Amino acid sequence: MENNGNILMKKYDVGRLLGQGTFAKVYYGRNLKTGDSVAIKVIDKEKVLKVGLIEQTKREISVMKLVKHQHVVQLYEVMATKTKIYCVMEYAKGGELFHKISKGKLKEDIARKYFQKLICAVSFCHSRGVYHRDLKPENLLLDEDGNLKVTDFGLSALSESRRQDGLLHTTCGTPAYVAPEVISRKGYDGAKADIWSCGVILFVLLAGYLPFHDSNLMEMYKKISRAEYKFPNWVSPEARRLLSRILDPNPHTRTSMARIMESSWFKKGLDSKRSRTKVRNIEKPVIDIDSVLECDNAAETKIESPKNLNAFDIISLSSGFDLSGLFVSNDQKDEVQFTSTKSAYDIISKIEGIAGHLKLKVMKKDQGSMRLETSNEIRNGILSIHVEIFEITSSFHLVEVKKSSGDSIAYQNMVRQDMRPALREIIWAWQGEQMQN
Repeated sequence: MENNGNILMKKYDVGRLLGQGTFAKVYYGRNLKTGDSVAIKVIDKEKVLKVGLIEQTKREISVMKLVKHQHVVQLYEVMATKTKIYCVMEYAKGGELFHKISKGKLKEDIARKYFQKLICAVSFCHSRGVYHRDLKPENLLLDEDGNLKVTDFGLSALSESRRQDGLLHTTCGTPAYVAPEVISRKGYDGAKADIWSCGVILFVLLAGYLPFHDSNLMEMYKKISRAEYKFPNWVSPEARRLLSRILDPNPHTRTSMARIMESSWFKKGLDSKRSRTKVRNIEKPVIDIDSVLECDNAAETKIESPKNLNAFDIISLSSGFDLSGLFVSNDQKDEVQFTSTKSAYDIISKIEGIAGHLKLKVMKKDQGSMRLETSNEIRNGILSIHVEIFEITSSFHLVEVKKSSGDSIAYQNMVRQDMRPALREIIWAWQGEQMQN
């Protein structure tokens, strides 16, 4: 730990390691002035910048500033050095709710209390235009009094992240807890997706196991898309009715937060006074996120800005885990993907050069997206190929090449005989088996 041994910025005594991830470690800390316990998340600034996660880090801090609720872990302040970002947060002494339920199911009254607090917190987030998108027991902490605290807003989205269709489009979350419409990659309502995840959590609390589980990821997603699950015999009829309305695979008919809170099962034993927002009055400095995350290296200017793609998308696009069969017919699956360490600009330039050689018309559709078409009809009409570039990190991209219209055999021949050899110098690896030699 920097800054005089275990003393951070002359304000916090830093103690034992509580947990760690790829880019951050969380330590127990104590405020030297007040004696209060805190959790200190230490983010490696260089690693975050290197993999292009600076915007995600900024969003997480922005969200935690915005959402102040008694059942959400509070952000007290953010500090930084040249190499590290320090987020000082509320300390939840009771650890993860996951550890409590890993020992088995909870009594229905206890499960209901946790669920009430979860719904109050998530509903409050939604009222502030924040969608968590990774709700699961591991992201629910308990304080020393057993009060639930929602944490880890690393995958959260703000309402302004929605596209013109009013939906979110980034596929993310934890597979067993994710809503079926999120998997479809066609856009989803962030609030309805969070409600589904809350339903899965309630099922786990009551049953002691996941409603959707299979060693084969593809089979698990099929179960999720059809809402195939069975209640254990000890779950009460009232709880079953509520869960059936929450775990509705159709987001348009899935129940709302308001209706959950109006249900008789939910309201049982609810202390409305205690459910109101109550946050400790702690003096906090103004957090200037941009100055905290400032770096000396100017970001590289990109002529074409591809869509962002996360690890969840990579799974759904990878051979053996292609989920498109759940949502589209087989005749729409004429596509291949490859990864490249070249910039989006270099990839597009290369594809444009190949198109020129093959006498294909190039039509720009969107940033990081283009359409190639034959000038004349071949076999079953004009062949149209859609190319889309997804950014995994600033220096690593996945490119999807698929037939939009025209003859499948002509498409396969063009990719195999013309495009693949010409793309060799920019390709890191082809995805899937259909293009292997």
